[in-house]
Amino acid sequence: MKIGPLSLDFRNLTPSLVRRLVALAAGWSLVVLVVAGIALTAFFRQATVSQFDDQLEDSIKGLYGEATVDDKGMVYAPPMTDVRASQLYSGHYWEIAEPDGKGGLTALARSRSLWDSRMTPPPQGLAGLQAKAGVTLFYDIRGPLNEPLRAGAQLVRMPGRTAPVVFMAADDRSSIEKNARRFALTTAITLLALGAGILAAVFVQVRIGLRPLFALQREVASVRKGRAERLVGVYPVELDPLAHELNALMEHNQEVVERQRTHVGNLAHALKTPISVMLTESEQRPGPLAEVVGRQAQVMREQVDHHLRRARAAARSQSQGERTPVEPVLDELARTLERIFRDKDLVVDWRADDDLCFQGERQDLLELAGNVMENAAKFGKSKVRAFAAEAGPDWFTLTVEDDGAGMPAERHAEVLQRGARLDESAPGSGLGLSIVDELARAYRGELTLDHSLLGGLKVVLRLPRVEN
Repeated sequence: MKIGPLSLDFRNLTPSLVRRLVALAAGWSLVVLVVAGIALTAFFRQATVSQFDDQLEDSIKGLYGEATVDDKGMVYAPPMTDVRASQLYSGHYWEIAEPDGKGGLTALARSRSLWDSRMTPPPQGLAGLQAKAGVTLFYDIRGPLNEPLRAGAQLVRMPGRTAPVVFMAADDRSSIEKNARRFALTTAITLLALGAGILAAVFVQVRIGLRPLFALQREVASVRKGRAERLVGVYPVELDPLAHELNALMEHNQEVVERQRTHVGNLAHALKTPISVMLTESEQRPGPLAEVVGRQAQVMREQVDHHLRRARAAARSQSQGERTPVEPVLDELARTLERIFRDKDLVVDWRADDDLCFQGERQDLLELAGNVMENAAKFGKSKVRAFAAEAGPDWFTLTVEDDGAGMPAERHAEVLQRGARLDESAPGSGLGLSIVDELARAYRGELTLDHSLLGGLKVVLRLPRVEN
């Protein structure tokens, strides 16, 4: 019976290089497009106003060209002008005026559309018109119905008349604002579509441009998980030195690990030989002193084995490429324990996810799982349950339970100390769970204790896994 894999999604909370590049491009594009939109709208409005002013100037020139002066210097308007000037408050107005001697203007003739209203002179007044005689001054005013108008005024001198004459014309400028708003809306929609296209292109460009970096990341992950020994991909000139440096770093780490293994082996040989001699001598020369020496030498051997095991595990946990299938190990341990404890009709119910692999050596997994399952078999009544399952992309858990008497929660931390025992009456040095705990931590894992639903103790090991 197999347990289905448990897949957990660990989201990356660190800043993304892709998001950063896309965000920078988006911010810059937004600024450029907004400035471009504002500038285009302003240019369009200015062009529209200039075209409108040209039409006003044509109207003023038409008035000036068709106006007449009689023998007495009286100015007469043209007999026929734009038909809109005949319609009351049509939005098209004109007026012919002369200085009143007080800095203002007196109307000589005006369009019927003004009715009894007057044209507003330019903000510069008469002085401004006199300073720029013959030049049309353009300005914005409000009409008789408070409508927005664009007006133009020009001061000229006419033959047969000594006093200057001011010709003024105005038109409703609502069309300017309407056209400007329509152009702004059209420009905004167009620039938004352009911005979306630019962002999509930038995103695709960034993803394609950073593809070698993603490939490097995947290859490094493969090395870390033991699927490869070194980086072999071909990368651009910007990433190739990094790939070479990573390979050099991994080779250096391998050399350090091998030196540690050699050192541990030498140390084991150097320590075990004197201890073996002491045990042999104590056995050949019985007596009180020999018993003390033999007992202490045995404790020394156990402690040396414990620390050498831990040192080897720490060295192996730093190496790459180690992989041990979990299922065969649990099967072997279950068969062995059922034979050893057949006097109590022990049944070991074990399960493991398919293709589950421990990232480490088989001997270490045998020691980790073996100690825990042996304790469960020793203190359980007749049933031990063990199951291994994935716990994320890089970890798996091995849970071992028994149907024994269990243990109070306050003793959980105590039994993980070196020399502590689950049962003081049972033989042994009390290093079992302590060895498992320290060996698990050497692999950056952990061991936790809890109450089992079977009635006894529940031991959970969290260990590194590698894809098979």
